Amino acid sequence: MIVLDSIDSSVSTRELVRMLRVPPAAATGLPESALWRAFLELRRRGEPEAAQHFVSGLRSLHRRRTIGSSGLTSVDTAPDEHRLVEDPYLGELWRSYKRCLCANRTGPAAQLLREVEQQLV
Repeated sequence: MIVLDSIDSSVSTRELVRMLRVPPAAATGLPESALWRAFLELRRRGEPEAAQHFVSGLRSLHRRRTIGSSGLTSVDTAPDEHRLVEDPYLGELWRSYKRCLCANRTGPAAQLLREVEQQLV
């Protein structure tokens, strides 16, 4: 089962990829956090297209946030999840991106999203 706070390692790769393609709508925390955890699990498993699916899912959620009527939560329930990645720069980009989302600053968040994409590609 996929939980936003953690990813069960028994979840199939196919389900994780599906989650990245169709981001979760209802959540207690940021839905982006669920994508982050799924991405890290897929990367750990060696999935070659994990970064591409992750960025695509983030872009989808970001478009919904820019509309303003998406109903996506802005509460970060996992403020330290940026430490789950070995690359400290990527971790700091992720942390900054989430801070922008929580402050409803979609413009700067879009710039950070482009930076995250460049780090992953």
